[in-house]
Amino acid sequence: MMNCKEANQLMSQELDRKLTWRELAALKFHVTLCDGCANARKQVSFIHHACKHAFGLEDEKK
Repeated sequence: MMNCKEANQLMSQELDRKLTWRELAALKFHVTLCDGCANARKQVSFIHHACKHAFGLEDEKK
């Protein structure tokens, strides 16, 4: 089973590349069981989207 350090590394990598289905499944499973990592993932996602919005880098597909 994945630990919190590994989960945080994958959360960071997820910003730069598409995770494999195995990595994504393991991360989702860990985040489901770990409140700390669930909160961290929400914060990372919020910061990522806020930065994209601030610099006008949002996807045009909306």
